[in-house]
Amino acid sequence: MNQILVVNSGSSSVKYQLIDIDSQVATTTGLIERVQNHSDAFVQMLTELGDAKPVAVGHRVVHGGSRFSQPTLIDDEVLLAIDELSPLAPLHNPGNLAGIRAAKAAYPHLPHVAVFDTAFHQTMPASSFRYAIDAALESKFQIRRYGFHGSSHSYVARKAAEVLGKPANQFTGVILHLGNGASACAIKNGKSFDTSMGLTPLQGLVMGSRSGDIDPAIIAYLARQASMSIDEIDASLNKNSGLLGMTGDADLRDVISRSDAGDQVATDALDVYAQRVKHYIGAYIAELGAIDAVVFTAGVGENSWQMRERIMRKLEHLGLELSNDANQVTNREARSIARAGSRVQILVIPTNEELEIAIQTAALI
Repeated sequence: MNQILVVNSGSSSVKYQLIDIDSQVATTTGLIERVQNHSDAFVQMLTELGDAKPVAVGHRVVHGGSRFSQPTLIDDEVLLAIDELSPLAPLHNPGNLAGIRAAKAAYPHLPHVAVFDTAFHQTMPASSFRYAIDAALESKFQIRRYGFHGSSHSYVARKAAEVLGKPANQFTGVILHLGNGASACAIKNGKSFDTSMGLTPLQGLVMGSRSGDIDPAIIAYLARQASMSIDEIDASLNKNSGLLGMTGDADLRDVISRSDAGDQVATDALDVYAQRVKHYIGAYIAELGAIDAVVFTAGVGENSWQMRERIMRKLEHLGLELSNDANQVTNREARSIARAGSRVQILVIPTNEELEIAIQTAALI
């Protein structure tokens, strides 16, 4: 079998899948937690993999900056570049880098490929990725919208085209990756045209513990009025905001259960969550013009019919007509949940970021 080992290495965990690229099926999956030393974690992974003989290793790397727009063979120069980009993703790139080094030591003779979360969005035009800030600061500190969840948006855009029976380069639509982290992406002719996450994964939609869009002056206001440090504000917006900040629960399922039981705090939070998604759907339709579909994916998007219904409510004037019966069906298949005759399709497509990394790795080698 032509097997690709896909590695997603964080600061304290290593997730991996061994994927047969011919059948596109994962033959082995694993998660090593509480990692203190990535080299030790890979020794454990090799033991768990047994006699498996991958032909290449594909690595998820969160931030590739403006430099990387394609999957890339990892050499010393690429390792240095990933390290230099760590200030843009301090919670992710160092862990990704540690995993790559450990994997290269474990598999020194195999090709190692970096697949960047940001790469898919390098097709965005300047009108989408630039911020209206001082140009000297913009240039010196590489400040722009980078976007994330690129492997997911790439995979789902291609699958949406398949479901609709059209070539991937002819699909135009809005993809909603709704999980604990969440992002929207405007796809134009199969390519990223705009996306909700920005310089970091904090911007955009309401998430489990991230605020999403806020007035940037809130940061200065909290620094002055609450005597909070920049690090404290950053931690609050990333780790104690979103659904968690509004309700005390980060898991959407718990918030929905509370709302169903009459909890007004939970209901208000769901309204904020849904309205933010509606905002991006409308904005992206305005940018793209006629679209083929709105697509739901990731944990919330695939599994929460309640949130899909809340988001799609009163969007019929945009040609989006939801079938309540189809929306409440639960399975793992790519499917339409639009009412017959809906001018624009509404799809649910399970994402598979690990498979996308394997596919891109195999295509490169």
